[in-house]
Formats: sequence, structure tokens, C-alpha cells
Amino acid sequence: MASRGAGLPYRQLMQRLSQRTISYTRPLRAEVEQEKDAKNIKPTKKSSLLDSMKGLIFSRPAQPGDKPTRKPQLPSEPQREGSLGQESIFADEAVGEIEETETTDGKTLTNKKVLTWENMQRVLDPKPEARKRWERKMIIREIRKRGRLTKEEIIAATERESLVKSHWFKTSVKKLTPLARQIAGKNIDEAILQMRFSKKKVAKDVLEHLKLAKNTAVVRYGMGLGKASDPANKIEPITVILKDGEKHTISDPTSIYISEAWVNRGPFDKGYDHRARGKINLLRLPYTGLSVMLKEEKTRIREWKDRETRALRQRKSQLWTQLPDRPVSQQNQYYSW
Repeated sequence: MASRGAGLPYRQLMQRLSQRTISYTRPLRAEVEQEKDAKNIKPTKKSSLLDSMKGLIFSRPAQPGDKPTRKPQLPSEPQREGSLGQESIFADEAVGEIEETETTDGKTLTNKKVLTWENMQRVLDPKPEARKRWERKMIIREIRKRGRLTKEEIIAATERESLVKSHWFKTSVKKLTPLARQIAGKNIDEAILQMRFSKKKVAKDVLEHLKLAKNTAVVRYGMGLGKASDPANKIEPITVILKDGEKHTISDPTSIYISEAWVNRGPFDKGYDHRARGKINLLRLPYTGLSVMLKEEKTRIREWKDRETRALRQRKSQLWTQLPDRPVSQQNQYYSW
């Protein structure tokens, strides 16, 4: 039989196999249907994945590690206006207690923890010994300096400053540097006016950046609010000499000026230059940023006073100089004129 089947063509062999399968399965299906009719068994529907998941979730008993389910709030329970509901994530903190429900062997255990310093100490103060060492170090440092602050600390506590960096402008360093030099040392309002009437293309971007820097200094650091907050803070106009020797008159010590302005080189973009004979040259399109340091006029007054004090000390130190010890010669008792 095997030799005969091996000699048959493939198509005939498949036909015979299919005929055998059909002749075998038809009586089997008929017998199964007759048995079902005899027993009056109705064919059941195939259970879907959703039905099986529903049965698994809602019919199974509580397992250890399950999260406790919150009871729905009854409409009869009075709720104070402005209070937190049961579904709020801050409800436990408002009540002051945390409920943890654990189920072991069918028994429900409820533990309550009050939000106190002892319970939250591990989170708020994870390394108490390191904190104590740091506090001791700070106290020793103050005792060594006898509680005196350094000059840098005094300046940082009494004077305000704001550093604002811009986004990348689509220009080069060579084109943006003259504008940075133009606004350096000027009052912020005067610099904005300069950029407003400038003919440079990048002056529009610099103008918007200066407006942003001014708003940031006023809102975040409270600069430039001397006249508005305290009218009694007005002083007589004072004339100072800047580093370049120019005289500058200050009427409001809290007005904002640009102390420094510098240019930052940014990334390069790709550009294409189509040339003759189908050639294409790659262009490196530069991006540049601008950074400005804003300070108040009281900083200029302090710097001018420091320079004057330093120059006076230097002049006083040069009032008397020791002459070299050498013999006197070629002296005449008469004047030579």
C-alpha cells in the first residue's frame, strides 16, 4: 500500500485523502448531534474575553495585596462647602489619618497611622546625623568669622541682579556683536529705544529679548520698583564717573541698566547653494544668542565710591617718597639764571 501510494501523483493522492476525511467525519458529526438531541442539551455560546475577565474580577474573593475599595459617598451624608470629597487624593491628609487594609487568610486587618513628625521623620529627615554635622559645620564657620559676612555676601544681600539668556537668533556673531556693544552700559529703556529705531535686521529679536529681560527682572526679582513702592526713597541726583571716564547722573538708584551684554555662539544649520552644472555647495548657517546682565543704579554708585576710595588711598600713599642716599655734588651758592 505504501508503495502504491508513493507511486500515485500528488493531485490524486490529495483527492483520496480528502475523500477519506469527509467520509469519516460526516457520520461522527451526525452521531454527536443525535446524542445532544436525546439528552436535550443546548449548545452553549463561546465565552468572550470580557466575560471571563468579569467573572475573574467580580466573583473571586479578596486576595492579599489588593487595594482597599472606597465606599461610595451616600447622598444623605452632609458635605461642608469647600471641604474635600472622599475621592480626592488629598482626603487622607485632610482627615489626618491613613488607613491600610490587609487581608490574610480571610481576615481583614485595619491599621491607622496618624500624620505626625515621628511617622514622617524617615521621609523628611532621612539622614539626621549628616544634618547635624552640617549644622555644626555652619555654626563653627560663623564663630570663626565672628559672625561677620564677607563683602560678596553683603553685596548679594543688598543689591539685585538678573541674568537673562536669549534663544538662538538666526544670525552670526559678527552681526550681533555690534548691537551687544551698543546696548552695554545703557539704561534698559534707552537700550529698548535704540533697538526700536535700529536699521539692523536682528535688532527686532534683540528688542523682544530686552523686553523679556526687563519684565523678568521686575516680576521675579523686584527690580526698578523704588519710586512706586516708597516715594520717600527719592534722593538728590548724584553724578558719578564711570570706568571709561564719562559722567553719569543718577536720579533713581533703583532704575535698571545693562551692566554686561555678550554674544554666545550657537549651533550651525545646513543650507544649499545651487551652482552651475548641477553642483550644490553646502552652507553653514550660524545661530547666535545674546545674554544680558541687568543691575540697579545703586550698584553703579557703590562701584564709583569704591574706585574713589581706592584712588584716594593710592594718592595718600605717594605723598612722601624716600630719596636715594647719594652724595651732593656740583652745588653753587648763586643761582644759574
